[in-house]
Amino acid sequence: MSMEVLNMKVLMLNGSSNPKGCTYTALTEIGKILNQEGIDYEIFQIGAKPIRDCIACNTCSGEGCIFDGDTVNQFLRKANDADGFIFGSPVYFAHPSGRLLSFLDRAFYSNGKNELYQSFQFKPGAAIVSARRGGTTASLDAINKYFGIAQMPTVGSTYWNMVHGQTPEDVRKDEEGLQTMRNVGRNMAWMLKCFASGKQNGIALPQTETTYATNFIRE
Repeated sequence: MSMEVLNMKVLMLNGSSNPKGCTYTALTEIGKILNQEGIDYEIFQIGAKPIRDCIACNTCSGEGCIFDGDTVNQFLRKANDADGFIFGSPVYFAHPSGRLLSFLDRAFYSNGKNELYQSFQFKPGAAIVSARRGGTTASLDAINKYFGIAQMPTVGSTYWNMVHGQTPEDVRKDEEGLQTMRNVGRNMAWMLKCFASGKQNGIALPQTETTYATNFIRE
């Protein structure tokens, strides 16, 4: 049953090179619930083309990465208008896709250069992962680090946000995994609606202190 359509959108990032594999299957399960809650979503495909690493050149403008040959800056432009985020990844060698981490390193670092991650801060985020067997919690931990540094409330579920399977057909048999994804969708929708209600009732965003940045080693 569809509820009233709200002017909200969740931007999902599929960190798999397979556009319609296991990670995609998990993301679409969340998307069904978001739509039922009146919230739109888009799955942004990282694709199979090479993704450059951040080289710490420090020439970011705050409007994106200086390397414009892949989809990082395209994603950032969409992120400006998104209300929430879900980052999905397959598990490789007990960690997220290396290409996804390179993508997110550049997206967040270039976006946070001048105004504290202006495309992401105070917007809820969820990490979800797909694995044949192991490495899921370590992968979730790595992705959640981006939310923590950007002041993004993290969306959880009734189990850690993971599904299991080697193929999309396997994932569709993971009943608890799919249930977990649906609850991610419900919790994301609830959080977005709460934030919108707070804004409508005059609750301002927190004022962020940025005075200190202390290196561990100092002269």
